[in-house]
Amino acid sequence: MKNTLIAFDGLDGAGKETQTKLLTEYFEKNNIPYRYLSFPTYHKDWSRLVECYLKGEFGENPDGVNPYAASSFFACDRYISYILDWKKDYDGGKIILCNRYTTANAVHQLSKLDESRWDGFLAWLYEYEFEKLGIPKPDLSIYLCVTPDIALKHILSRSAEGDRKMDIHEKSRLHLEKSHKAALYSAEKLGWVTVDCVSDGNMRSIEDIHNEITGIIKECVE
Repeated sequence: MKNTLIAFDGLDGAGKETQTKLLTEYFEKNNIPYRYLSFPTYHKDWSRLVECYLKGEFGENPDGVNPYAASSFFACDRYISYILDWKKDYDGGKIILCNRYTTANAVHQLSKLDESRWDGFLAWLYEYEFEKLGIPKPDLSIYLCVTPDIALKHILSRSAEGDRKMDIHEKSRLHLEKSHKAALYSAEKLGWVTVDCVSDGNMRSIEDIHNEITGIIKECVE
C-alpha cells in the first residue's frame, strides 16, 4: 500500500519501543518494505531544542514551557527529519512505522491546558503539522494504554537498570496522570485505535499485545 504511515504512542513506559520493534520483525518475515523511525530524533542537530526541553534546560517543570512552543520543538524535529531523511522512503511506498509522532504532542502537550481548550489545541496541532508544515498524516494511530502507576513502575525500573536518565516528563507523576487523561480524550476525539495493555491490574504479556496489534494492522499493510 503506497504512502502508509503508522504511528504508535503511549505514556512513557507503555512499551512503544518493544512493540514497534516486534512489528519490524513481522514486516521482515512477511517481506513488507518498511522504514522504522523513532521520535524525537535525539543527537541530531535539528533536535537540539527538543533535547534542551526534555533535559530541563528551560526548567524542570514541564508546564514551564507552554504547549504551543514545546509542540513546535517536536514538530520541527519531525519536519526536518522528513525532508532530509525519510521522505524518499515514504514517497517510494515503504510502510513508515513511527515510535511516537504528532500524537505525542496530543498526549504530553495537551495535558498542560485546561480541558476547555483541548479541542482548540488539537485542531491547531493537526492543522499546523499536517497542513502548514506538510508532514504526512498517519493512516493509522495506535495508542498503547497503560495506567500511570504501571507506566511509572516501568520508568523507574528502566532508569535503575541504567538504560537512560529520566526526562522532565518521566520525572513528574502529575504530568503522567494529566497526560493519561489527555491521551484518552485525544484517542477518542481523533480516531486512534486504543490497545489496552493492562488486564486485571497487571501488564499483559508482550506476545499477547503484539498479536492484537498485528491483527489491527494486517488490512493496512498486506
